[in-house]
Amino acid sequence: MSKSDTELESKIRGDFDRIALLKRGNWDHNRHYHRFLMKHVTSHCWESLDIGCGTGSFTRLLADCSDRVLGLDLSPQMIQVARERSALYPNIDYRVVDVTTWEFPPERYDCIASIATLHHLPLEEMLSKMKSALKDGGYLLILDLFKGAGLADLLTSVLAVPMSIALRFTKTGQLREPREVREVWAEHGKNDSYPTMCQIRQACARILPGVQVRKHLLWRYSLVWRKGEVI
Repeated sequence: MSKSDTELESKIRGDFDRIALLKRGNWDHNRHYHRFLMKHVTSHCWESLDIGCGTGSFTRLLADCSDRVLGLDLSPQMIQVARERSALYPNIDYRVVDVTTWEFPPERYDCIASIATLHHLPLEEMLSKMKSALKDGGYLLILDLFKGAGLADLLTSVLAVPMSIALRFTKTGQLREPREVREVWAEHGKNDSYPTMCQIRQACARILPGVQVRKHLLWRYSLVWRKGEVI
């Protein structure tokens, strides 16, 4: 890992340590799509893996349909909060891990999920590692952000703004997040880089045959794939 990569990793870790300490509600753009992802898990899982688990909101959903779940995150503070919020889930194990150097066990997991984390990582390399770590018939569930390209994406982004405001108010009673939350996310966003949908689809075509790629309104895309099966 180069010095610049190490510095960026340290910056990301620090950003999410700060974000973990902020009080937030039970709704955000990522959580809006959690149930959409979970409806694709149609059978019980023995072991599941959540990459970039944050404070564990999606990890706990996986725990409801899995015997064991491993949640990994780069941020120690995120893991601490996740453990506190998951005290009633004895089947969850949280660990502070850099997944770029973590050794993925081969054909181990019935379900692997990643929420708003993949854009921090080398896309094709991580898709290949997750694919190898899935059992035959295992589920891959990804939700992440993408970079808009062209007029259609611009128009969709414009339409997403009032929808986002309406949903936030309906779910939380607030028109936008508190100022301190917005400031931390704005600072973190200065180092974020997102792939275009074209880049995402090209990577998936090479690695995940039959994957279901879907673009969502709130600046997100999803990948749903079952190993060994064309969806």
